[in-house]
Amino acid sequence: MMMNGFPRGHCMSVHERWVAGRLRWSADALEQVARDVRCDILTLLANAGSGHTGGSLSGTDYLTAILFHEAAIDPGQPNWADRDFWHVSNAHVSPLIYSVMAERGYFPLRDLLGFRSFEGHLQGHPSAHDTIGLEVSAGSLGQGLSVAIGVALAAKMDGHPRRCYLCMGDGEQQEGSVWEAAMSAAHYKLDNLLAIIDVNRMQIDGPTDKILNIEPLADKYQAFGWHVINIDGHDMNTILAAFEEARSVKGKPTVILAQTIMGKGWSAIEDDYTWHGRPPTKEEADEALLGLDANYGGWWARLEANGMMP
Repeated sequence: MMMNGFPRGHCMSVHERWVAGRLRWSADALEQVARDVRCDILTLLANAGSGHTGGSLSGTDYLTAILFHEAAIDPGQPNWADRDFWHVSNAHVSPLIYSVMAERGYFPLRDLLGFRSFEGHLQGHPSAHDTIGLEVSAGSLGQGLSVAIGVALAAKMDGHPRRCYLCMGDGEQQEGSVWEAAMSAAHYKLDNLLAIIDVNRMQIDGPTDKILNIEPLADKYQAFGWHVINIDGHDMNTILAAFEEARSVKGKPTVILAQTIMGKGWSAIEDDYTWHGRPPTKEEADEALLGLDANYGGWWARLEANGMMP
């Protein structure tokens, strides 16, 4: 049985999504939030008629885990001085970014219905000037790791315990700037930096290994001086265990290779690269949402009704 998107009997109320610090929610609770996030993604994309579907759905589980379990943040005070840093470098997955942020309480759920509209503040690629809670504007692949390294290095210099979480796509690993940054992170022993790569094996033009093969990715990061953790990117218990392992590593940065499925949660499009940058129609979204025990009209109404913060 479900109440407000959570398993009945869950010890935390929905209002506690908006509290400061590390939530450290259980895997079961995170799975329910991830389901809500996927419903948000499908609904906002269909409502807008544009945007990126495949990677937004494949990255849902680990980004949900970062904001609802791992990172110390305060949605009510986004510039909290002691917050952890999080950033999504493959920022075309903005439907995912915005959905997790809204569910966590950075802004009302209703704002998701303004995605890619002139009236809204949620641009196709994230803009820190327009959306409260974003640390960095993004869109150009290959830049995010360098940004995260700068924050992690500054924290080390300041003696601050801040941790830095950086999400990337696997196709993004084709950028040379990523490897220059990877070398720097190991050189400066940035053990406060955790990178997560969405290894869904697909990019806009086809399978990643056909466009420009990036494998063996684990061996490459190890050779560059990183601690590497290879996981099922859709298993919450495994994701949380990887976060704990990363916290225990000293003297080097950690990268999690999250093996995922493009379009995860909508079986009809899973592993289909043509859905990289294609939105569902409202009819397609309704069909996809049925697989998540929801429907387009009902979920649209849920978003529209949640216009006020608790």
